[in-house]
Amino acid sequence: MVRVLVVGSIHMDLVVVLDRFPEIGETVIGRDFKMTPGGKGANQAVAAARLGAETYMVGRLGRDFFGRVLRENLKRNGVRDDFVVEDPESYTGVALIFVDVEGRNMIAVAPGTDARVGPSDVDSALDTLGSVDAVLLQLEIPLETVTYAAKRAKEAGALVVLNPAPFRPLPEDVYRHVDVLTPNEVEARQLAGRFGEYATLRECCEVLLEKGLSAVVVTLGPKGAHVFSRDFEGLVPAFKVPVVDTTGAGDAFSAALAVALSEGMSIEKAVVFANAVAAIKTTRLGAQEGLPYREEVNKFLLERGVKVG
Repeated sequence: MVRVLVVGSIHMDLVVVLDRFPEIGETVIGRDFKMTPGGKGANQAVAAARLGAETYMVGRLGRDFFGRVLRENLKRNGVRDDFVVEDPESYTGVALIFVDVEGRNMIAVAPGTDARVGPSDVDSALDTLGSVDAVLLQLEIPLETVTYAAKRAKEAGALVVLNPAPFRPLPEDVYRHVDVLTPNEVEARQLAGRFGEYATLRECCEVLLEKGLSAVVVTLGPKGAHVFSRDFEGLVPAFKVPVVDTTGAGDAFSAALAVALSEGMSIEKAVVFANAVAAIKTTRLGAQEGLPYREEVNKFLLERGVKVG
């Protein structure tokens, strides 16, 4: 069993399902409401645990109702909460999410304790665990902590996977500590500094690879994911499924990719596996509730005659 450490955000998603998104200053009556656990870090941790990895979460929660619910949710999903700190100095983070009938979403986040995750939290986990196979990172916690976690994880010999979302410019020194970057196309172009119509996706990813990465896997929604690496370059098509909710699909993809690579899959097969996990997620409502278990993914691939192992 591979061992995965996720350093990142944990918050509560407050989801309203709408026929259409409101215009500025407009009130739209929703079809449904759901309160569901979220946060890109916690999403990735639950995804990895459901896929069979021994998963540890590094993060912070407030001393409040949401904090208690979210901690229990991590435990219920098999995520170890040994390094989740109860922080009385702030509130547990929340995300306000609109989902329309086409499965698209709009999200606003109030970070709360997510903004207080620091290097000492990373040290506590890595000093205690000693070694892990992969470390998963995102950008809903301070950049200083992300950079520090990547550096420490790389020094410890772990595979470092960074999902650069929500987008923020990254310090140059973080790239040499990251193995795999998983941006969407907009994020890839923003990170590479290429916004002109003549800048191809390949050119953008070549810029990023020159910074020290081993691979850039650009997620392209219903098209799939394009891999740029030393071992393989090409588009890995998505699986066609009826989309209900895309919230958390990117987190599912990154977690699945980290687990698959840690298990020894090639980058191409790992992306096929991650595409399957993300596809199943989009057929279900909820960033975490919709995440599939390993048995479901195996069945999904078997039904389509796809082998990754």
